[in-house]
Amino acid sequence: MAGRTPAAYAWAAARIALGWVFLWAFVDKLFGLGFATPAAKAWAGGGSPTTGFLKGSGENALGGFFSSLAGQAWVDWLFMLGLAGVGGALIVGAGMRVAAAAGATMMLLMWAAQLPLETNPFMDDHIVYAIVLVGLALAKAGDTLGIGAWWSRTALVKRLPILK
Repeated sequence: MAGRTPAAYAWAAARIALGWVFLWAFVDKLFGLGFATPAAKAWAGGGSPTTGFLKGSGENALGGFFSSLAGQAWVDWLFMLGLAGVGGALIVGAGMRVAAAAGATMMLLMWAAQLPLETNPFMDDHIVYAIVLVGLALAKAGDTLGIGAWWSRTALVKRLPILK
């Protein structure tokens, strides 16, 4: 099969793994499975998936802005839709451009909420994830072990290439 190099499979594995990171965060925050989110704080039980992280940013450089967003319904919905959408798109390999843009934006916002960083002047896992997300889209990682090649041939994507 054309384009099925070892590098293509490595990018596909990275895509699926990172998709699982996003999708798992969604599921854990939705149901409070006790990994990062205790059951008492589950979104399905009335908790807010953004309050803990954003309220904890209060003392940081941009903390006033980010803590003011904590627990707002529209922020919770955008965050959860972002986690589910990016995770799902990465796992199936479709919509990689939108997933990369949305996921990188989410990562950069979480990075900004933590400034100044405690262990490095500017680099942390959020920046690394954002870079990897862009790399996944550029490498067309959804075409290997995913539906990306088929998806890009659909009439919808031909009409709206941003959905590739």
